[in-house]
Amino acid sequence: MSKIISLQANRQIITPLNSNKKRILIVDDEPDITLTFKIALEGTGLYEVYTFNEPLKALANFKAGSYELVITDIKMPKMNGCEFSQKVKEIENNVKICFLTASECYYCNNGNYEQREAECLLTKPIGIGELIKQIKSILE
Repeated sequence: MSKIISLQANRQIITPLNSNKKRILIVDDEPDITLTFKIALEGTGLYEVYTFNEPLKALANFKAGSYELVITDIKMPKMNGCEFSQKVKEIENNVKICFLTASECYYCNNGNYEQREAECLLTKPIGIGELIKQIKSILE
């Protein structure tokens, strides 16, 4: 099978690919974050990374079985990462979730990530080496 990706109006359409690469979805309202993470993770040769800067668009494009891991910022406009992850889990219960936040206090005041079925909590800023290490440990 081949892979076809279409980038039309911030829509990413994924078709199956015979590949050993793990698929990761990153959702963050900061384009610099999604681009940096995509470049770093794809640079390892281990991952295919798809990004969205709007959680509602990401959710509209999310399909069961498309990703092994979803990394989502917690504090975003229109839909926060906790709400986004709950909706994602309704579609694909087996996908792993990793929360990303610049404010641990914001997160601590709204519940703990283990109760929200997340595999990890990454705090911004995070070094590229640490990001890759954390992702490898989650997906092994």
